[in-house]
Amino acid sequence: MAATSALFVLDIKGRCLISRDYRGNVSTAEVERFFSKHLEKEGDMESHGPICYDNGVSYVFIQHSNVYILTASRQNSNAATLLVFLHRVVGVLKHYFEKLEEESLKDNFVVVYELLDEIMDFGYPQYTEAKILSEFIKTDAYRMEASQKPPMAVTNAVSWRSEGILYRTNEVFLDVVEKVNLLVNSNGQIIRSEVNGALKMQTRLSGMPECKLGLNDRVLMESQNQSSRVKAIDLEDIKFHQCVRLARFENDRTISFIPPDGMFDLMTYRLSTQIKPLVWVEARVERHSRSRVEMLVKARSQFKERSTATSVTIELPLPPDATSPTVKTSVGFAKYAPEKDALLWTIKSFPGNKEFMLKAEFKLPSVLSEDAVDRKAPICVQFEIPYFTVSGMQIRYLKIIEKSGYQALPWVRYITIAGDYELRLS
Repeated sequence: MAATSALFVLDIKGRCLISRDYRGNVSTAEVERFFSKHLEKEGDMESHGPICYDNGVSYVFIQHSNVYILTASRQNSNAATLLVFLHRVVGVLKHYFEKLEEESLKDNFVVVYELLDEIMDFGYPQYTEAKILSEFIKTDAYRMEASQKPPMAVTNAVSWRSEGILYRTNEVFLDVVEKVNLLVNSNGQIIRSEVNGALKMQTRLSGMPECKLGLNDRVLMESQNQSSRVKAIDLEDIKFHQCVRLARFENDRTISFIPPDGMFDLMTYRLSTQIKPLVWVEARVERHSRSRVEMLVKARSQFKERSTATSVTIELPLPPDATSPTVKTSVGFAKYAPEKDALLWTIKSFPGNKEFMLKAEFKLPSVLSEDAVDRKAPICVQFEIPYFTVSGMQIRYLKIIEKSGYQALPWVRYITIAGDYELRLS
């Protein structure tokens, strides 16, 4: 990866607040001139991308709150790497100042310059783990010691974990979280269907443990001639935390790593296979007169009986001028939310393979047109299903090895939640 020349933090008008020049071949004046031109062209669709080229300089930038963070380079740098790096910079600054905005940067510019010296060296990204950086770059001057040395994490290969960590009880918590995005049209056909998953870990482990994780990944299981009793899945768009040894994964699909201390996302993945809607909702609207309308709603869970959805909210769209709704439900409760022009049906516990009903009657101003009643806003559904993954993802094993030989307790949970989950009214 070719290095970047400099990093700039600009205000909302494109004026430089803070800059760090790593190579001396891109000036602040050039950057401000380019960015003022970019802001003038903001209405142009082609100028909306985060990567631009102007007068021999490549710019990569992101916006956060009322500031822009930007890298400039005269070399052909890896734009994807720089975009990831800029988001890491935002994460580090938020860790230090809670809110990343123009005011907090001006109030803490000395700390910002210290951070810019550590996170990049001669234009090459270095340390972007906020926990490690906060061990030797302090926000309060009195907490610094004259003889303070940088933590070992900065000087060894494992930059995301410090040495000497000690816990009385060694534990690992692993959550497999899957978010279901679904769009169904008015004919009941699935237009869009995908699952975005994440393996979220919280580690409380002493020393420098080596972890090995096994999944029901089809490629791995076929290579090992594993029994077909366990359902294998095809993973797409896999992204790992930097602690995972990618060469080992590419070679034999083993996920091995020395974990950071605390919470982090070990891995994210996506599955674009068509899935059966977990919660199905049908709504029928009947007009009894020009001012009285009745809505009949049927909600059905389409997963196995041993699972139960919790915190279910079904948002049913109503005409904007609906008044005095009266509601009857077979389970849960419903309330009118005029700010959303919707009826919110809440069900605390929704067991698998069950069906519930709602009947609502409301009044409309008689001058309202029929189109207002028949408007096609979607039904939105929110839910959580613990101990369940829609993809069938399973943690086959989680091994923790540390030279002191302690026994660690791994805890694994599964949960499926609704993302953008919409059903169009028929």
